[in-house]
Amino acid sequence: MNRLIARIGAGIVTVTVFLFAVCLITGFTFGSYLVCMFLPLGYIMMAEGLRCEAAQDRQAAAGVGMALAAVYAVLILLVYFAQTTSVRLGSLSAEALSILDFRRGGLIFNYDLLGYGMMALSTFFIGLSMQPGNRADRWLKALMMIHGGFFAGCFVMPMTGVISAMADGNTSSGGVIALVAWCAYFLPIGILAFRHFGRGGKA
Repeated sequence: MNRLIARIGAGIVTVTVFLFAVCLITGFTFGSYLVCMFLPLGYIMMAEGLRCEAAQDRQAAAGVGMALAAVYAVLILLVYFAQTTSVRLGSLSAEALSILDFRRGGLIFNYDLLGYGMMALSTFFIGLSMQPGNRADRWLKALMMIHGGFFAGCFVMPMTGVISAMADGNTSSGGVIALVAWCAYFLPIGILAFRHFGRGGKA
């Protein structure tokens, strides 16, 4: 059951990251927001599967990774649920929209970056808890730990004022390119995790 749930989660991660990239490239904004709400759910299922496999002396790293995954999920679900409901339905004042509309690069966009920063730290600690026994799992561990480096940019950039200069959020060409590049990086993580749990081997 543990492997099945984790493999389903890895499948959700793989599919949602792919669909997110497609939505970005085609300019389907609502679709990109929608799939982003399923990504954290799949990630938590996948990460918990890896946490269950962690050796006793690596339980602290795995536990920290799961706690950060929960923070990531809460932030991202709040951000994108607001976009697909209150913001999309146009029931907010201009002042509220300036704060809550993701495309305006304000507070809600900063929370989105913070959420993905928490995800990056989560992948680092979950990766740290792994003890790979084959080449594919070594790649999975490496990709997850390297992904932890995204935390610095996600955490610091909103404080520099750079984000305010990208007021179009993920509708700007630069933003789309950056997000598609992230998708290209994270997609193999989902695929490798899916294969890992399919084999039934431990990390």
